[in-house]
Amino acid sequence: MIAGAQRLPTGSDALDRVLAELRLDGAIFLRGEYTEGWALDGQGGPAFARMLHPGAKRLILFHVVASGRCWVSPVDGERCWASAGDVIVLPYGDAHLMGGVQAAAPIPIASMVEPPPWEQLPVIRHGAGGPHTDIVCGFLYSEDPLFDPSLRAFPSVLVVRPPPGPARKWFDASIAYALEASAMGPRSAPSSKLPELLLVEVLRKHLARAPSADRGWLAALHDPVLAPAIAAIHRTPDRHWTLRDLAAEANVSRSLLDARFRATLDRSPMRYLTDWRMHVAQELLSTSDNTVASIAHRVGYQSEEAFSRAFKRSRGRSPARWRAAHVSRT
Repeated sequence: MIAGAQRLPTGSDALDRVLAELRLDGAIFLRGEYTEGWALDGQGGPAFARMLHPGAKRLILFHVVASGRCWVSPVDGERCWASAGDVIVLPYGDAHLMGGVQAAAPIPIASMVEPPPWEQLPVIRHGAGGPHTDIVCGFLYSEDPLFDPSLRAFPSVLVVRPPPGPARKWFDASIAYALEASAMGPRSAPSSKLPELLLVEVLRKHLARAPSADRGWLAALHDPVLAPAIAAIHRTPDRHWTLRDLAAEANVSRSLLDARFRATLDRSPMRYLTDWRMHVAQELLSTSDNTVASIAHRVGYQSEEAFSRAFKRSRGRSPARWRAAHVSRT
């Protein structure tokens, strides 16, 4: 074993341990009843975090789509779409816009709701009178390194749909309870444990798809040698990385970095780079309407053809076919 490397449990045991040790504090803070067309801005960012949780620099934000369809977009970022049953998570609480299917000018959320403290859960009703979209919004505060923005273990926005089964039934029942309780006044406010349990289930599903989650990915995020190199890859997967560049990020030799990657993640740094690019590409294919060509450039490929070949080797089908199959299931 390499000096300094941590021997932690791997596979589902490691994931369960990390999630069990998360310290989270939060609440459901808003219920939205929107009609097409509609759009909002003013959620997320440091000021928004301080308003909801005094002293916090950032929060984990989530939007549960109870009905309808909507999009969320970081400022100057691509739109990520979600439908009824999906959970939208902003792991770093970035400032963002959100809206419905029909085009509409974004309205500042601060113009529609008074700042806290609230005697009861605010309900925003906004839109032009078209089809309905109902959304439950919540936040969580955590100092865990898993949510360190410099590491970027997660995309700015992730959309997760709990799979069929007991977790799905629990999720649906919990959201139905939150919707009903929020309409009954402050004494029936949803339990503060609901956001925590919801986030843990969402992270469990998302992290299970992370590169080498069956090995030591979570340990790697806390490793003093691996973490700087992994953070660099996560921040700029489109950069033309070399082993020398990544070793410089970690301030170690190329041989040490390569050995640590292989010991902890069972793959070379360059293989991890490719796997992470495919992970990001899959997220974009499943939640955004970006073209395959734009996604190829986003994850570091100069041509759509080269990206398509790499994606097919990794996922078993071309990006277009993978996206079509995913959309047909959801």
